[in-house]
Amino acid sequence: PCDTSGQEILATGAELNNTVCLTREGRAFLSHHIGDLVTVAAHDAFLQAAAHLDALLGTSPSIVACDMHPAYISTRYAKAAGLPVVPVQHHHAHIASVLAESGRTDPVIGVAFDGMGWSPDGTLWGGEFLVCDLRDFRRVGYIEPVPQPGGDAAAREPVRMGYVYLRAAFPEHADQLAARLLPSLAEADRAMLSRLMEREVNCPLTSSAGRLFDAAAALLGICDRNSYHAQAPAELQGRAYQAEDERDVYVPEIRGAGLAPHVLSGSELVRCLIEDFLRGAPAEVCSARFHNSVAAGVVEVCQRIREQEGLSTVAISGGVFTNGFLLDRLVPLLEAMEFEVLSNREVPAGDGGICLGQAAVAAWRRQCA
Repeated sequence: PCDTSGQEILATGAELNNTVCLTREGRAFLSHHIGDLVTVAAHDAFLQAAAHLDALLGTSPSIVACDMHPAYISTRYAKAAGLPVVPVQHHHAHIASVLAESGRTDPVIGVAFDGMGWSPDGTLWGGEFLVCDLRDFRRVGYIEPVPQPGGDAAAREPVRMGYVYLRAAFPEHADQLAARLLPSLAEADRAMLSRLMEREVNCPLTSSAGRLFDAAAALLGICDRNSYHAQAPAELQGRAYQAEDERDVYVPEIRGAGLAPHVLSGSELVRCLIEDFLRGAPAEVCSARFHNSVAAGVVEVCQRIREQEGLSTVAISGGVFTNGFLLDRLVPLLEAMEFEVLSNREVPAGDGGICLGQAAVAAWRRQCA
C-alpha cells in the first residue's frame, strides 16, 4: 500500500511454515516455503532464502520486521541483524496480510483463528477478534480461554484438549465421559493432566481455535494424536464433508456486552456437541454441526462488533481458515448480513503468509510516523 524506496523491509516470518519477505519500492516478494525452523537444515535454508532475495532483487533492507515471540529463531535473527526492528503481533500480521493483498489501509474487523501466537498479555492467543488497520490493533473478542496442559504437547496430542474441554463443559462428569470418549487417555494420564491444571504448572491459558478443533476431533473419536501438522482438524473437516448437507447449528454462547470483550464459549459448543453425539448422532453429522456452529458464532460476534465500531468489513486469516468446509459456511453467512469479506488469495492463510503482514505493518508505520 505504500512505496518503501530508500527504506526497504525484510520480514522474517513465523517459526512454523516459515517464509521470508523482502520489499522493493511498492512491492513485496516472498520466498519459497522454508518450513518449521526447528532444525539446523531449516535454519540454514532460512538464511539462504533471505540472502537469495537480497541478491535477486538487488536491494538490501534498512528495517527488519518480525514476530513478537522472543524465542522464535526468526525473531532472534531480526534482533541480531543490526537494523531497526519492528515487532508485529502474530494475529495482527495475519490480518495485515489480507489487507496488504487487498490494497487496504482502512480499519476492519479482523478474525484471526489459528493454533497459537504470542500475545501482549502472556497467554496463548489463537481465536481472536480484532479491530485493526495496518498500523495497530485492538483485541475486542476471543474464544474463551482454557488451560493447555503441557504446552506444545497438547498441540501434538488432541486427546489432552479433549479432556480439558470435558472438564470445562461437564465439570462433575468429566472423568466418566473421558473414560468413554477418550479411551486412549488412561486414568493415570487424566490424573497427571488434572494436577497440571490445578497447580497451574506448564499449563498456559489459550484462546486457540486450533485447540478447540483438536478437542472436537478427539472427542468424536476421529483423531487423538497429531502425526503431522493440523491432522486432527483436517480429519474433522473430512468427516464434515461426509455430511455437507447438514445445516443444524448448536446455538453459540457469547458473553460480554457494551465495551467489554466478546467471549465465544468453546466449552458450550463442546457441551452441545457431546450431548448430540451421546444421543446417537453420527460423528460426520456432529462434525458438520460443529463447523456450522463455529461459523455462526463468528458471525454473531462480528455483528456485535459492527454495532459498537461501525465497521462492515471482515478480514479473515490464520491457519484454521485453510478449512474449506468452515469457509464455505462462514463467508455466505457474513455476506448475507451485508459484511464485505476479505480473505487470503495470494499468500497462505496460515503462517506462510505472516511475513507479508509483518512487512505491510512495518511499511505503513514508517509512512505514518
